[in-house]
Amino acid sequence: MESKIIESLAYILPALVTGGVAYFILGAFIKQDNNEKKFETLVNKKRESLPVKLQAYERLLLFCERINPTKLLLRVNPIGDNTSSYLQLLIANIEQEYEHNMVQQLYVSEDSWKAIIAAKLTIISKLRKTAETAENAKDLREKVLIDYSQNENPTQTSIAYLKQEVKKLI
Repeated sequence: MESKIIESLAYILPALVTGGVAYFILGAFIKQDNNEKKFETLVNKKRESLPVKLQAYERLLLFCERINPTKLLLRVNPIGDNTSSYLQLLIANIEQEYEHNMVQQLYVSEDSWKAIIAAKLTIISKLRKTAETAENAKDLREKVLIDYSQNENPTQTSIAYLKQEVKKLI
């Protein structure tokens, strides 16, 4: 009886060891295959989303160029001589551009979006401050152009930041 138990163990033990090794090898293979599929899915997702993200950065760069005060003043002429009405027209143009591009925040980094908002708010604030000392709309235009020719433009800072973000993506 003892010899039959030993004989049975002699058959069962190698089968159990072989089954255990096969189980672990198959488990590792399946795990590696799942990881490869996840990686491939991630790569495809990034490949598909990259054009959308780049387009968002392009739109925001264009937004910065359009709210650049020197270009804005050339594009938006005063209707009359009133400084206040011209200031409101300029701010309305900036806000309209902003609203047109607001959805782009979905596709860009949070820091990029903060840079865009900071540029917008800085420009509006500076326009208001300059309008306080301007005598008429023409004077406002001249003072803003002089100010931005002498000082750094906040849109340039935002554009530089956007370019750095795009370099990280590519």
